[in-house]
Amino acid sequence: MLHIQNNVSLKSYNSFGIDAKAAYFVEINHESELNELFKSLNDEHHPILVMGGGSNMLFTKNYQGLVIKINLKGIAYSIDNKTVKLTAAAGEVWNDVVKYAVAKGFGGLENLTLIPGLVGASPIQNIGAYGTEIKDIFESCTAFEIKTGNILSFFKADCVFAYRESIFKNALKGQYIITSVTFNLSINTEVNTHYGAILHELQQRNIQQPTINDVSDVVAHIRVSKLPDPSTIGNAGSFFKNPIVAKSVSNKLLLNYPDLVFFDVGNNATKLAAGWLIEQCGWKGKVIGNTGTWKNQALVLVNYGAASGQEVYDFSVQIIQSVKDKFGVELEREVNVF
Repeated sequence: MLHIQNNVSLKSYNSFGIDAKAAYFVEINHESELNELFKSLNDEHHPILVMGGGSNMLFTKNYQGLVIKINLKGIAYSIDNKTVKLTAAAGEVWNDVVKYAVAKGFGGLENLTLIPGLVGASPIQNIGAYGTEIKDIFESCTAFEIKTGNILSFFKADCVFAYRESIFKNALKGQYIITSVTFNLSINTEVNTHYGAILHELQQRNIQQPTINDVSDVVAHIRVSKLPDPSTIGNAGSFFKNPIVAKSVSNKLLLNYPDLVFFDVGNNATKLAAGWLIEQCGWKGKVIGNTGTWKNQALVLVNYGAASGQEVYDFSVQIIQSVKDKFGVELEREVNVF
């Protein structure tokens, strides 16, 4: 029997550690409970927020609706020749699935080591790091349709993936709850070491023919050296998206800023490194009140213990304006704000 709780603190459920409260809160441990839940809801339970690991959200106020915490568990796989289909339930911890795949020798997820959060959020955000995005290894996902109670499958072409975007963040927002994700992995895969920081660290370790385990270890090392641990200091990882601009814009910026960090993404467009832009504006390691940017990575905003969500949000507003004033580029938040 499902138990919907009242007035529940979300502090332990979001990686920023913001002490907002949910008017209603329920945990889903089995897929069948979703149908049971939605048959029992009434108007007072709306709006509805589906929560996984709480690693990509910032609460600026109490949530006046129902928070649904997804705890679905399970990992399974099948192998056909050298192709692996690995399916993980939405409530599995993302890095646990990465470690599981690497230990089995299944290649494809290793560049995404130590990304916080749960599996269910991965296709919604099209999460990515160090030269790999979910769209690169996504096979399909299953999702509960809130309106009908049906479980439907979505394949890669259905998801309309883009940089930190998918159909679940846009046209189908709020209509589905992802219950599992299947990844298209491989055995004896060619590892992706094109990202500069990975290549540099492999050279430092004198590794000339890296395995997926080597790449996973290196990515973990890089992330730990640059990013704060959410279990010890509240943060949501990268707070801003890397802005994508026309190549003409980046060429113009290069005239004044020859050290500009950017990546060619095709279609006459360039991705700028948001962390570099923020750092050039003097924000790296800066602290105002109870919040600030991380000392080793300006892209990460942190809660130094007692920050409110509104305080973090206001701090981000100052950063956005500062970057816009200096570079003429407007940053967009990657974190979902409530």
